[in-house]
Amino acid sequence: MDDRLYFSSDYQEGAHPAILQRLLQTNLLHSPGYGTDEFCAAARSRIRDACRCPEAEVHFLTGGTQTNAAVLNALLAPYEGVLAAETGHIAVHEAGAIEHGGHKVLPLPQAQGKLSAGTLERWLDLFFRDENRDHLVWPGAVYLSQPTEWGTLYTLEELEAIHDVCSRYALPIYLDGARLAYALACPENDVTLPDLARLCACFYIGGTKCGALFGEAVVIPEPARMPHFFTVVKQNGALLAKGRILGLQFDTLFTDGLYQTIGTPAIESARAIRGALRARGIPLAIDAPTNQVFPIWQTDALPALRARVEYGFWENLDGGRTVIRLAASWATTRADTERLCALIAAV
Repeated sequence: MDDRLYFSSDYQEGAHPAILQRLLQTNLLHSPGYGTDEFCAAARSRIRDACRCPEAEVHFLTGGTQTNAAVLNALLAPYEGVLAAETGHIAVHEAGAIEHGGHKVLPLPQAQGKLSAGTLERWLDLFFRDENRDHLVWPGAVYLSQPTEWGTLYTLEELEAIHDVCSRYALPIYLDGARLAYALACPENDVTLPDLARLCACFYIGGTKCGALFGEAVVIPEPARMPHFFTVVKQNGALLAKGRILGLQFDTLFTDGLYQTIGTPAIESARAIRGALRARGIPLAIDAPTNQVFPIWQTDALPALRARVEYGFWENLDGGRTVIRLAASWATTRADTERLCALIAAV
């Protein structure tokens, strides 16, 4: 029997029981395809209400990489690239998917995984004072994520400052919300769905990592900015013929505020894990408040840890040290959290 603990990612489990129950209840119903069904319509209505954005278009796509590729292909002209923190997901962990679509990721310096308004403004100022700029890739959008790749959160003040800079340069903001449920459940968070609808040209609400079997919901507050997005989604292989499976999942996640609270067990678990690491004197690469924990482990001790715990590799450091990732999810149990904390205490 495998009694290891599984903390390598937040998408190892299937789906929230409420979703599975509804899938079973509706399994043999006949529905039209490609998101034209009643479940997708209901989910769109619930998401618009949650975002307080009645005019928004809502599209359901198959996964995060496909979503990032489709959105940026729709936002960017052929000669444009996308500005992102150098640690941003599209810059490091998507195998060049954006470049494969013909657009360059333009990486900028970051602090704790976040892009600042000041860094963005300095880059744009230098770009537009460059007399050779017509020979360069032009900035066409700014990519952010909430939480970031390092599990940190943008504050509302930080997002508004970035929005002010982008407005001056007529740059749209696209926000990746793959783990958005964990941000919304985090006590330190002060950014709401209506805030995102107000500040972003486009953002997506993650399902794959947040209780759904798979799928993401793209929200376009002003649809005229991204015409024919349905067609772009299909071009990028992100359109599901059985669209009702996605619609039903998001309809369930946005019933009775489930999406806003589903991440709470993960936040509580990660907080306990960080406490156990501090108590044992194991340093953190970054002290993020959400569901991802990044301890610095002695590299030669990792095989013994791997025998007990599935973790994620993050990066190698000098001095025989490695940053690993321990990720809690909506389905992480208190019992497994306590077992992991006891194991850390005994290291």
